[in-house]
Amino acid sequence: MDHVTPRKGKTAYDRRDNLVLACTSCNALKADMPFLGFLLARRSRAGSRVRYGSHLSPMLLDLAREIAGPEAAARAERLSDPDYPYLD
Repeated sequence: MDHVTPRKGKTAYDRRDNLVLACTSCNALKADMPFLGFLLARRSRAGSRVRYGSHLSPMLLDLAREIAGPEAAARAERLSDPDYPYLD
């Protein structure tokens, strides 16, 4: 688990909408970097936030969609649909 907004000793940020699953390498890369800085440095991860971040605030999801770009955001949303690729 990684904090979207770094805690820096604050317990108020241990809310569900501030936590994301992160692999060990992404968690280490982000460290205490702000969310926007991390996404701008690694735009491919912005699409992952769109795909797996349905629990995040709408503002953060909109930000991730914008950073990922329209094609990556559309692909991430398509892949997050439980009926994909079985749509009839």
